[in-house]
Amino acid sequence: MQTAELYPASSLQETASEQLFHFFNRHSKCLILTGAGISTASGIPDYRDHQGHWKRRQPVEHEAFMTQPAVRQRYWARALAGFEAFRSAQPGVGHQALVLLEQQGRVHHLITQNVDRLHQKAGSRKVIDLHGRGDTVSCQSCGFRSMRYAYHQQLAELNGAFSEQQAQIAPDGDADLERNDFHLFRVLPCPRCSGIIKPDVVFFGDLVPQATRRAAEQALEEADALLVIGSSLMVYSGFRFCRLAKQAGKPLAAVNLGKTRADELLDLKITASVDEAFQPFLTN
Repeated sequence: MQTAELYPASSLQETASEQLFHFFNRHSKCLILTGAGISTASGIPDYRDHQGHWKRRQPVEHEAFMTQPAVRQRYWARALAGFEAFRSAQPGVGHQALVLLEQQGRVHHLITQNVDRLHQKAGSRKVIDLHGRGDTVSCQSCGFRSMRYAYHQQLAELNGAFSEQQAQIAPDGDADLERNDFHLFRVLPCPRCSGIIKPDVVFFGDLVPQATRRAAEQALEEADALLVIGSSLMVYSGFRFCRLAKQAGKPLAAVNLGKTRADELLDLKITASVDEAFQPFLTN
């Protein structure tokens, strides 16, 4: 770590919010990269513990979803149980603070690994959804697209026994629903071409769309620093921006309760919850 070079030792005795405040004052065009940790206070759980290990079953993989009907049945049955809580989630302290910082001109752009759209719901305008968005679905053959809640309404009508299930919400809008009869779940094909309907999110094993990656890289090029918030960075699509920032000589900081994949690259590590670090920005 290069903390001593960019940040005096005395700064490490400051509170999390004080360190953040000074970071934003030093860097007027800050790029933000957010992960699941910013949304946990909104009731959306994360995937990993403070050591970066999986806390739950790994999310569905792209190839399995596209090639195995049983995987699609299980996914949509779980989604039917969890999506309403996901859709109803409200922005938290971190989301709200970043809106204010953007309005003050301190946030140049915001890249999020989350698909919950809570940054947009809070009012952030310069958002790049690195892993897509969880509120729409599209056909993988013809490109037909609709709002996800409308698709869920149709699924609920076909699968009444599943639509009333209660389960623990999972990070991407599905739920920890364990049943043995997923083979009974009826999945709706595309109404236009009968193709496979999939959420507009980047599943594991899939690639970030090229246009999205280019937009995020350009945002990093234009920024004068990168701040990671609430992410272990264990997924390479997020970690790569830390490597690019370091290669470009841009200051790199993180606010996270646990370890991150980029700990050895960081110039400043603030070990704190998102609420603890950002609440003073809303009250001062």
